[in-house]
Amino acid sequence: MWYAGIDWANDHHDALVIDEKGHQVGSLRIDHSPSGLSKLNTFLEQVIGSQPKDQMACIIEITHGLLLAALLEAGWPVYPVNPRTVDRRRSASGAKTDTIDAYLLAKTGRADLADLRRLTPDSEKVAELKLLTRDQDSLIQMQTRLVNQLTACLKAYYPVALDLFGKLQQKSTLLFLQTYPTPQAAQAASCEQIQQLLQSCRHPQAKAVASSIVEQVHQAHLQADAVTIRTKSRLTLALIEQIAHYDKEIDTLFLTHEDHEIFESLPRAGQRLAPRLLAKIGDDRTRYQDASSLQALAGTSPVLFQSGMHAKAHRRLGCIKPLRNALHQFAWQTTQSEPWARDYYQRKRAEGKSHTVAVRALANVWVRIIFAIWFRHLTYETATFEHAQQQHARPAA
Repeated sequence: MWYAGIDWANDHHDALVIDEKGHQVGSLRIDHSPSGLSKLNTFLEQVIGSQPKDQMACIIEITHGLLLAALLEAGWPVYPVNPRTVDRRRSASGAKTDTIDAYLLAKTGRADLADLRRLTPDSEKVAELKLLTRDQDSLIQMQTRLVNQLTACLKAYYPVALDLFGKLQQKSTLLFLQTYPTPQAAQAASCEQIQQLLQSCRHPQAKAVASSIVEQVHQAHLQADAVTIRTKSRLTLALIEQIAHYDKEIDTLFLTHEDHEIFESLPRAGQRLAPRLLAKIGDDRTRYQDASSLQALAGTSPVLFQSGMHAKAHRRLGCIKPLRNALHQFAWQTTQSEPWARDYYQRKRAEGKSHTVAVRALANVWVRIIFAIWFRHLTYETATFEHAQQQHARPAA
């Protein structure tokens, strides 16, 4: 076996190869370019000679990107590792260079290969869904800025719109502004038309809100001149389009995936969390050894910290943070609809756990449920889970 540590950077990459005895075989630095990646492939082929590519383990700290895609496309086995794992092998002096990092990655592969999991590419739909949700997460982080822009825009020509709904970024608000982007358009709409629009996005109080909107838009309020209304209404529509675009693409892709019914059945997962859970968990049933491995990757299962007579469980630091965040949001949402989830959360709070710890513990339970239905291609049903819970409780009693 050979072990290639590949240290990733924005414009270049360092690769260093050691053999089974830990002796350095060779190293090189390449540019992040087609010719550079071709040189890396040639370098690795020269090291193994006539041996199969499975004899070369490529150890790397990233789980996506063009470098990773090039290695997988060329058929090299890739083993991603957490950067913290490599940092533990750093010398006491704290010396750090790209070449040293590549060497430490190679050493990690040589020492811990049996504990590392070879990366298997996602299916095309999951890969696309993962990229879309990742981009959408970035867009959500920008949403505060976009909403502030939209608020300033509406203040300049359509201030009454800010009083019509509780939240500017909610779906019903954005749809209303798309349909009626000016005060004149809103005034021309009937109560029935507005009610139908709100019902189309499942507003819980469509009839009452529609009546309130009609009443408010016909009251006296400040109005801008025609030029300001025309220009600012175009900006409003552009901002809304930017906020809503990814929702449509993700929804279309999610509904065409064969596993969408599994994640769609999860209570209160909705249009935002269900695609994220599918994208982060994937559709490769061989990727996880069991539910515990998924719990570890999701960061929901605690780790033990022990020193002398002191022992304490604390949250897991090394995990897939987007998956952990999605599971935490999902777990909290389920306390609103699932009696057992609400009881579990309240029991943890009664034990003195903080809100965050209680939600994380509930998310840990949900991971086992999700893994079971995902692995068996089943959908979630509350009655089935509660029956299994009772069956498990009897022998324990």
